[in-house]
Amino acid sequence: MVYSAEILALIPARSGSKSIPHKNVQPFAGKPLLAHSIEQARACPAITRVIVSTDSEAYAEIARRFGAEVPFLRPAGISGDASTDLEVFQHALRWLVEKEGRAPELCVHLRPTHPNRRVADITAAIDRLHAHPEWDSVRSVVPAPEPPFKMWFRSATGELTPVVTTDIPEAHSRPRQTLPAAFLQNASIDIIRSRTILEKNSIAGATIGSILLEEFHDIDTPGQLAAAEADFAWREGVPTGKTFCCDIDGVLATLVPNHDYTLAGPMVENIGRLNRLHAAGNRIVLFTARGSMTGIDWAELTRRQMRDWGVAHHELRLGKPAADYYIDDRMLSLAALAGLDRVSDSPPIRP
Repeated sequence: MVYSAEILALIPARSGSKSIPHKNVQPFAGKPLLAHSIEQARACPAITRVIVSTDSEAYAEIARRFGAEVPFLRPAGISGDASTDLEVFQHALRWLVEKEGRAPELCVHLRPTHPNRRVADITAAIDRLHAHPEWDSVRSVVPAPEPPFKMWFRSATGELTPVVTTDIPEAHSRPRQTLPAAFLQNASIDIIRSRTILEKNSIAGATIGSILLEEFHDIDTPGQLAAAEADFAWREGVPTGKTFCCDIDGVLATLVPNHDYTLAGPMVENIGRLNRLHAAGNRIVLFTARGSMTGIDWAELTRRQMRDWGVAHHELRLGKPAADYYIDDRMLSLAALAGLDRVSDSPPIRP
């Protein structure tokens, strides 16, 4: 087998998603979702070639428009729900060997469903694999949200078996802070040696290295798509020219007992963040349910509080329907708003 010094970014983009129809080309921050992975690959100085593996000619046209090669269409037999990454990568590499006589040294796996990655992270992952010739691949991981030692398989009769076996006695009942740290692959970046794929018949190999990232934004549901897009906005810097509709209580004003808003105080950090959005040229609309539960007109108090607290806004609306929960497919969380304080081109990457 002939291996060149090329580093290939291979972006799989089948058309048959069930969770979100045509997920890989859904609009995301003004472009098809697929386009972001292509642009990140092309911006990485270490990557020498970008190929999209798809079963759809329509997807192929989108990929070419954003600068990727689509030299083949993926067969339907490896484009279904149960198709594996290994099948997709073996097909692409074998096509290159057959048509061009060689395979690249490394394959960079960039899933379209994780658009919130940084080019610096791709470069760091490639550098890690180059620095460790004993590794078969490198995967990006994040701290696991739950200890795997507390997870179980459950039989048909209801009997439990630990998912993870360990020498720690009754690890399932120990405080989580006393258990070893665990990590979850975040579907953002995989770097694999072509030899691992073609000669070891594996998508990861036996020895797997890692880079530690901070975020998990793999998209499989409409809610995850909306959350990832909100986070993406902060990653690109403070947005401009948008309209932000902001609640007051619990966001800009402290929560108070018995809906007595005379007791409310300012949430200074959030007010500062909202004012940054206002200063960047965004339209700020304050929308509150004050009065819906009490029947009291809180309009004048609310206007005075917003003025005295220095809340920059264009419009104040009262009368939002009272409810315990709101369901909204465009929700921007407080965590996302806090992201204004950590906008950065390249945050620390931990080995």
